[in-house]
Amino acid sequence: MGKGVAAPLLSSPSLTMPHPRTSVPLFPQHLIVFLLFIGPFNCFASYSRATELFYSLKEGLPAGVLIGSLARDLRLLTGDGQRPPALQPPLSFTLASRGLGGQYVQLDNRSGELHTSALEIDREALCVESSGATIIGGGAAASSSSSPSPESCLLLLDVLVLPQEYFRLVKVKITIQDVNDNAPRFPVPHIRLSVPENAPVNTRLAIEHPALDPDVGTNGVQTYRLRDNYGVFTLDVEENESGERTPYLIVMGALDREAREEYVTVIVAEDGGTPPLVGSATLTIGISDINDNCPQFNDSQVNVTLYGNSTLGTHVATVHAIDMDLGSNAQITYSYSQKVPQPSRDLFHLDENTGVITLSSKIDGDSPRLHRLIILGNGPGCIPAVITVLVTIIKVMMRPPEVVPRFIANEVEGVVYLKELEPINTPIAFFTIKDPDEKYKVNCYLNGDGPFRLSPYKPYNNEYLLETTKPLDYETQQLYEISVVAWNSEGFHVNKIIKVQVLDDNDNSPVFSQQLIELSIEENNVPNAFLTKLHATDADSGERGKVSYFLGPDAPSYFSLDKTTGILTVSTQLDREEKEKYRYTVKAVDSGFPPRESIATVAITVLDKNDNSPRFINKDFSFFVPENFPGFGEIGVISVTDADAGQNGWVALSVVNGSDIFVIDTGKGVLRAKVSLDREQQSSYVLWIEAVDGGDPALSSTAKITVLLLDINDNPPLVLFPQSNMSYLLVLPSTLPGSAITEVYAVDKDTGMNAVIAYSIIGRRGPRPESFRIDPKTGNITLEESLMQNDYGLYRLLVKVSDHGYPEPLHSTVMVNLFVNDTVSNESYIESLLRKEPDINVEEKQPQISIEPTHKKIESASCMPTLVALSIISLVSITLVTGMGIYICLRKGKKHHRTDENLEVQIPLNGRINLHMLEKKPVEISNI
Repeated sequence: MGKGVAAPLLSSPSLTMPHPRTSVPLFPQHLIVFLLFIGPFNCFASYSRATELFYSLKEGLPAGVLIGSLARDLRLLTGDGQRPPALQPPLSFTLASRGLGGQYVQLDNRSGELHTSALEIDREALCVESSGATIIGGGAAASSSSSPSPESCLLLLDVLVLPQEYFRLVKVKITIQDVNDNAPRFPVPHIRLSVPENAPVNTRLAIEHPALDPDVGTNGVQTYRLRDNYGVFTLDVEENESGERTPYLIVMGALDREAREEYVTVIVAEDGGTPPLVGSATLTIGISDINDNCPQFNDSQVNVTLYGNSTLGTHVATVHAIDMDLGSNAQITYSYSQKVPQPSRDLFHLDENTGVITLSSKIDGDSPRLHRLIILGNGPGCIPAVITVLVTIIKVMMRPPEVVPRFIANEVEGVVYLKELEPINTPIAFFTIKDPDEKYKVNCYLNGDGPFRLSPYKPYNNEYLLETTKPLDYETQQLYEISVVAWNSEGFHVNKIIKVQVLDDNDNSPVFSQQLIELSIEENNVPNAFLTKLHATDADSGERGKVSYFLGPDAPSYFSLDKTTGILTVSTQLDREEKEKYRYTVKAVDSGFPPRESIATVAITVLDKNDNSPRFINKDFSFFVPENFPGFGEIGVISVTDADAGQNGWVALSVVNGSDIFVIDTGKGVLRAKVSLDREQQSSYVLWIEAVDGGDPALSSTAKITVLLLDINDNPPLVLFPQSNMSYLLVLPSTLPGSAITEVYAVDKDTGMNAVIAYSIIGRRGPRPESFRIDPKTGNITLEESLMQNDYGLYRLLVKVSDHGYPEPLHSTVMVNLFVNDTVSNESYIESLLRKEPDINVEEKQPQISIEPTHKKIESASCMPTLVALSIISLVSITLVTGMGIYICLRKGKKHHRTDENLEVQIPLNGRINLHMLEKKPVEISNI
C-alpha cells in the first residue's frame, strides 16, 4: 500500500476462475473454431459481476504513490504475487472513462496497480462542502452498504477487467482524506462590535464575522482567543447542529464610556491541525453611551451688575452646564425655577438652548434693584442642575454715551464675517460716538484681544475706524470677540460687543503623518493583503479639509489605495526573488478649489520565505580524474544556488552515497576523495549529492555526480603462458617452416594504449636460434627455416612483453624453451640444462607494431583536450580489447580442432589448466 492508503474493501464475492485444461484433444479444425467462438460468451455469462473496492488517500500526495493493487485486492493474484494458472490468457485493466476522477490516477493495464498521477489532489478545490458526500469521477455511482460520512470526498472510477472470458466491472471508490493545509481566515480584516456601557458582567455578544477554514473536521476552526482582553473581555465558542462554530464576546468587567470609549484588539482563530494554523483580524469594541450622567454647572452663583439706563437686548449673563454623555443624552435646556418671580421673568429673557440672559424690557424707577434668578439646567431623565444669577441694577441719573456702528464688512446679527488671508488694514466698520445730552466729552477705546485697531478717522470728530492689523488665520483662531467702549467725563461707559468670525479658505495642503512610509510584508502573501492605512490631515475646514488618497504614477498596477480610507493593499502575491523592494509615491489631495496636494513616499520591503529549493547548475555532473589521484585532492566543484535570502539561502552539501570514500566541502562545493583511487579496482563512481538550505522547514534537491577514472600506465603486462621459465616444448625436426610452435600470452589490467601489448624476442640461445620468430601482435612463435641435423638441441628464447603506455611503457620478460629432437629420452638432462643460467645477449629492440605515438601531442596540449583525447582512446581501447577477445576465442576453437587432427597440445588462454603438470612433459609438434 502507498502512503495514506487503507486496506481495500470488497463488496462482492471473490472471483471464481475456471481451472486450466491439462490436455487438449485433437478436434477437426472447424470444431475448434466453433468452440473458440462460443467460449467467450459462456465465460462472459458466468463471471460478469460488478465489484466495489474502497480506498483511502490523503490529499496533496506526489505522483507515483501506490493507492492499491486491483489484481491483488480482487484476489486475482496468489500470495507470492503470481497469477493463478487458471487466469489464462493474461488479464488487462482499463478505465472505462477518463472523467474528472481519472485525471488524478494512473492505472497499470497489466498489473492493475493504481497510482497517483502528476495532477495533485486538492480536496478543497475538488469537493464542495455539502450535507452529503461529494463524489467526483467519470463513472456512475453505485449503491453500497458502506455509505460515506457527510464529510467524505470520493473519487469514483469504473475499471474494466478483460479479456472477455473474465470480464468484470469494478467500481473503485477513493476517499480523499483532508490534511491541514489551509489556515483560518476572517472574511473581513476589521470587525467592529458595539457594547453598551451598562452591559452587565457575563453579557454575551455574537461576533458576526467568524473565521472560515476550507478544511474539515478537526482541521477546521476549533478555538478563538483575544490577543489582549484588557481584563474586561473574553471569548467563548458555540457550535450549532450543523457543526458551525460562532465566537461570542463575553463582558467580564464593568464598562464606562466616559473613561474609555473604544477597545482595539486582535481576534485569533486557530484550527485543530497538527501543527495548528491560525488567522487573525482586528476587533474594535466600541462602548455605546447611555444616559448615566446629568448636567452640572461649574459655579453655583454668578454676580452681575447692570446700569439702569441699559438698552433693550443688553447682554446680562450666560450660564453653561456640562453633561459628559453624548448625543441626545447630553442635550441641555435652561429654564427659570418656579421660585423666580414674574417681574424678574419679564425683565430678563433666558434663552432655553444657549443659556444667554438679555434685558427684555426697559428698567423703570419701580423695578427692584436686586434680582435673584434661579436657573435650572435640565437633562433627559435627570434631576436639574441649579445656578443662581444675582443681578444688581445701578440707578443712573444721566444718559450714557451712544455707540452707532456702520459696518463695511459683511455683518449678520452682530457677527462680522472676514475671510482669512485678507490684507492688512482691511476696514471692518465705522463707529460714531456721541453724548445724547451733548454736555459731556466722550472718548472710546477698543477692548479685547486680536489683530484689530480702532483709530480716529480724520478729519471728522467722534468718528472711528475699526480695521485689521495683520492677516487673519482660520487655523489659528476662528472667532474673535471685541468691544468698543465709550465713556464720558462723568465716568459713564457703554460697551458695544462685536464678534468677528473668520471664514476658512483653502490655504493649507494635506500633511502626511510620515513623509517616508516604510513597510514590510512576507512574500507569497494572500491576494488583497493589507499593507497599511495612510493618514494625512488638512487644517482647513469643511470640504476644503476633506482628504482623498491616490497612488503616484510610479506605483505598480497591483497596488491599490482606497480613495476615502487610505487603506493600502496589494492585489497579487509578491515574490521576493522577482523583486525585493518597491518604492513609489502616494498623494493626499483636498477638496478645495483649486485643490491642494502633498506627496509621501512608500517603501516596501518584501521579506523572504523559504519557498525555493537549492538548484544545481546542472542535473548531472561528470568529472574525469586520473587514477592514483592523491587523497583529498580537488576532483571538481559542484555549483548550487538558492534564490532565497539569508538563512533560507544558505546551502549545505552532503554526499548521500559513497560517503566512506568521497567528501564534499560545504562552503566551496569542492568534491574530494579521501583515498587515492585505482581504476583497475573500479573505473567509475556514481554519487548523489544532496543540497539542503537553512530554512525551516528545510528544502532540498539532489544531483547526480559521475566520477570517471582515466587510466594511467601503472600495471606491467602479466604473462599467463608460459607460466614458468623452466617449462619446455618438444619440436620435431620434421616440422615445416611457417608452422606455429607455441605462443606467449599476456594481459594488462590497464586500458587503451596502456593495455596494447607487443611481443619481441630480445635474447636467443641455441644451435641456430634465428630459426624461430615471434609475432609482435599475437605472441605466436613460428618456425622460420627447416631444421637440419645440426639444429638438434635446446633453444632458449627471452621474450619481452611490453605495453604502449605513456609516458613510460612497462614490460615483463619470460623464457621460452624449445627442445628440437625426435624424442625426449633423458628428461633429467634437459632439466639440468634449464637450471643453468643462460648466457644470452639481450637485444634492445622495439617491437614493430603500427601504432602512431601521441606523446608529443599530449605534452603540447592543454589539460582539457588531453582528458578528452584520453577518453576517446579509452573507448577505442575497449573496442580493441573486445575484438582481441573475440579473436582469441576464435583461435582457441581452431587450436582445439588442430589438436584433434595433429595431436598437438595447446593451452587455452582463459582456461584454468594446471600448467605445472605440463612443464615436464614434452609436446610433440608434427605437420600434416
